[in-house]
Parts: sequence; C-alpha cells; structure tokens
Amino acid sequence: MTFASTVVLGGIAGFTIYLGLPVARLRHLPQAWRTFLNALAVGILVFLLFDVISKASEPITSAIDSAKTGNPGYFFLLVTLFGLGVGVGLLSLVYFDRMFIRAKAKAAQQGEATPVQLAFMIAAGIGLHNFSEGLAIGQAAASGAIGFAAILIVGFGLHNTTEGFGVAAPMTASESVKRPTWRLLGLLGLIAGGPTFLGTIVGYSVYSEPLFVLFLALAAGSILYVISELINVGRKIGLREVAMWGIFAGFVIAYATDLILTWGGA
Repeated sequence: MTFASTVVLGGIAGFTIYLGLPVARLRHLPQAWRTFLNALAVGILVFLLFDVISKASEPITSAIDSAKTGNPGYFFLLVTLFGLGVGVGLLSLVYFDRMFIRAKAKAAQQGEATPVQLAFMIAAGIGLHNFSEGLAIGQAAASGAIGFAAILIVGFGLHNTTEGFGVAAPMTASESVKRPTWRLLGLLGLIAGGPTFLGTIVGYSVYSEPLFVLFLALAAGSILYVISELINVGRKIGLREVAMWGIFAGFVIAYATDLILTWGGA
C-alpha cells in the first residue's frame, strides 16, 4: 500500500466520526433520551479508557522480560512515560478547567463548564486516542501488512462513528444550549478525527513505541477526566435507571466495534 493511499484511507477512518456528530443538532428531546445519550457517551468512554490502558500496557509488559535480564532502562522509560502521560492528560484538563473554563463560567454566573466546552474536552481526549490508532494503521501499511491495515481502517472507522455520539452527547443533554452550527460540528470532528490522519502519516514514516505509549497515556488521563464530568451532568438530569442502561449500551457498542479488529487478528 502506497503512502498516499494509506494516508487517504487513514483520513477516511478518522473522519467517520462525522457520522455521529449530527445527533447534537436534535432538539426538544424527552428527558429520558437526553439522559440515555449522555450515559451512552459515558459507556463509550469507559470502554475507550479500558482499551487505551490495555494497549499501552502491552509494550510495558513485554519490556519486563528485558528488565529481568539486566536491562531495565527501557522498561522504566515506558513506565515513566505512561505515568507522566496519564498525569498530564488528567491534571492539565483539571487546571485548565479551573483557571479558564470555570473562571469564565463563574463570571457568567454559570459555575461550571458549558455543554459546548465539555464537547471540546471530549473531542480532545478522543483525538489523542485516535492519534495512536493512526500510528497503528500507518505502521501496518509500512510493514507490508496490507490486509491487516485494511482491517484496522474498517474497524477504526466503525469505532469512530460511535465516538461521534460521545462528542455530541453533552450538547443534547441540555435544553439550554443552542443548536450547534455545522461549522462547530466540523471543528469538533476535526479535533477528534483529524489526529487519525496525522497519526497515519507519522506511523507510516517512523514508528516509536515510547511515542505510542505516551499518546495512549495522555488519552487515558483526558478520558478519565471527561468521564467524571459526564457523570456529573447525568446526575443532574436524573433517571438513574435509564442512565445505567445508557452506560451499558455505550460500552457494548464500543466493545462490539472493537471486536471487529480482534476477529481480523488485530
């Protein structure tokens, strides 16, 4: 597979996130549906958190063997990058939220992040995750595993569609927010899906396992923060039983799309 075709297909895989974003333009949804969509995003993100941590742990676990033979340097490098990435991904959003978003919201007598601001946080976290997916696509194509790369593209494309619902959910969970413009949705899709395209370019050109672990760890930290924010939104909406069904459905949907990769040997 040539560089050009790999990059184009990687871009398509990333920008399938736009298929789920138009849900944000739905208005006058019943409370039950708003609760369900918000919880659906939580379920999807819970699976992504599990997914990125497990993928980041694979090279770290493999490095344990070399550490046992008297070469622990690489193992400690990966562990340090993982811990640093989770910390930066989580705490950077905490302090950014406190210093900028909540300060602005307090000045406007809102006291918390708006649904649009929360959607941007989710898009950023998913974007970091998708960069690592792009790395996998580019590396597979560069190594000559064309069939494997094709499976990754299809699987990640389906996965990104569900992630679009996750980005859109905060804007459907509140009746106070105006219907988002197509321009806004386009920007959110670029933030969340564009990194797949960039990751494909980097992965095809050069592969770095420490870079792979670092970006997965950054994604894990940011996703962890966003999950806590969405749970807070859901608690305010109410309907706990509906929320639990939404979390369950989101997790199952995300897991089912990920199984496509596993079925193909990814």
